[in-house]
Amino acid sequence: MSETYLTTRNGRKILLNTLEEDAAITNAALSDADARPFTEEEWAAVKPGLRRVGRPSAEVRKVSTTIRFDADVLEALKATGPGWQTRVNDAMRALFLQSPEA
Repeated sequence: MSETYLTTRNGRKILLNTLEEDAAITNAALSDADARPFTEEEWAAVKPGLRRVGRPSAEVRKVSTTIRFDADVLEALKATGPGWQTRVNDAMRALFLQSPEA
C-alpha cells in the first residue's frame, strides 16, 4: 500500500495515517472513559462563526503608536516585568488626563 502525504503551502510533507491506523486510534479513544465524544450541542457551541476569534473588544480603544525612549529608560521599564506597557499608559493618563485639584 502506498503512503499518503499532505503537502503544506510551504512544501512540507506530512505523512497521513492509513485507514487501519485511524480506526485503531479512534477505537482506543472511544474505549477511554475520560475521552467522551462531544454532543451535538457541544459541537454547535464551538463551530466557526459562532465564536469570535481574536482579542476581545476593550472598553477603551487602544491605538498602536511608535515612541522613542532612551535605551536606559526602556530597559528600566521592561525590567519591571510583564505589563510594563500598561503601566506606562497608566502613568501617561495620570500625568496628562488627571483633573487639577482645587
